Amino acid sequence: MRTRSAPASKASASKTKDTDQKTKSLVSAEQPSKTFILPTGTSDNARLLSLPQPQSGELARYFFCPERGVYEFTVVAPPAHSARSILFTHETRETPSPEDETPTKSSLQGSITKKAELLVATPIDAMFFIVSLLAPSSKSGPALFQPLDDIIDSHDDMPKHLRHVLYDETFRASLLTRVEATCDVVEAGDEKMFRFSETKLVKELIAKAERMADRGLPVSLEERFIRQALATPLMAVKRQDIVTSQEPASKSEPTSKSEDRQDTPSTVATDATPSISTPAGESTPVPQPDGEDSNTGPITRLLQISTALSFMKESYLPATIALRLDEILASAESPLDFTPLKDRLKEIAELRAQALASRDMSNFTRKRGLDDEEEDTRAEKKRRKDEEDKKAKAAESQAVKNLKKVNTSGMAKMSSFFAKAPPKKKA
Repeated sequence: MRTRSAPASKASASKTKDTDQKTKSLVSAEQPSKTFILPTGTSDNARLLSLPQPQSGELARYFFCPERGVYEFTVVAPPAHSARSILFTHETRETPSPEDETPTKSSLQGSITKKAELLVATPIDAMFFIVSLLAPSSKSGPALFQPLDDIIDSHDDMPKHLRHVLYDETFRASLLTRVEATCDVVEAGDEKMFRFSETKLVKELIAKAERMADRGLPVSLEERFIRQALATPLMAVKRQDIVTSQEPASKSEPTSKSEDRQDTPSTVATDATPSISTPAGESTPVPQPDGEDSNTGPITRLLQISTALSFMKESYLPATIALRLDEILASAESPLDFTPLKDRLKEIAELRAQALASRDMSNFTRKRGLDDEEEDTRAEKKRRKDEEDKKAKAAESQAVKNLKKVNTSGMAKMSSFFAKAPPKKKA
């Protein structure tokens, strides 16, 4: 006789459902791989937009607030060879329970990012987004005075997010201020008309570079592009050259003493300088003339401004406009004269060439001298090799590590089992 089992009760069904929910909650959900740090005090209309990068024109992610302006994202990440992660936890707060008035802490689950990267929103001048729109192309001919709306409407292939930023009513006043900084302005009735001016753009960039120099460049840029560029080498000459350049001995001294001094060129004595004794044939550094400090002076400031200009041109300006600005800065129409900086850098290059030639002639143990670039290249290769070794060690399994610890001194190699057998001897 076939019997049918009794239906499951509601309590058991709800228990099974709860168990399934708990099992599903144990599965880790996919967390966002990017972490943004946005500015505070933004309006409700602030959005993440895809705008064309000013230098390349490729779409990139930006943060736009009509009241605060446009922000770009700067990636802050650890070195590639050291893997890191970030743990985010929610703030625990005490909430009263509905059944009893005793407060209980609400438990919220935290999350861990796959990469320890922080995308920090940093402000960017809206001028860089409109320079490529205002500058006339080679096909359009010379620039003419036009209203801003006509200039924007003339670009049919403009991304819709950029059009949204340019036509935002709240942001319109700030945008017109930046347009006036790079254009000649005339008023036609109640409307302003603009024409792109390369000279005003150069002056605006120089003003930005001067502010960057006043506030101080980052330590890495200051060390690589300022101090190393202005560092002069120590020139070396032989002691025989110093002996011949000294004043002759006093006439009142006996002739025998002067002959003794000529026979021993390693000792030089004059009334102006104390006696210096060094082995014959060695070289001593020649004191350099008293110049300006490595961190102060007009030459250093010019190099800081030039470095800041190069950074802005390579990061935020199209290549065609950057080349045109280089021509203006090198001409007599430049608002800032960089001729003293060029002469100083040329002089330092000649001194380095002389120092390298003298070192090659005096040191016969080395076939050639290594300059700073070759040393940096070797250091970079060594660092990459160390990173690859660390990655290879990290990728090894525990079994491979244990096999490496096995003592195989008395064991035959694996290749011996696959070698050809020796020929058999004939009887």
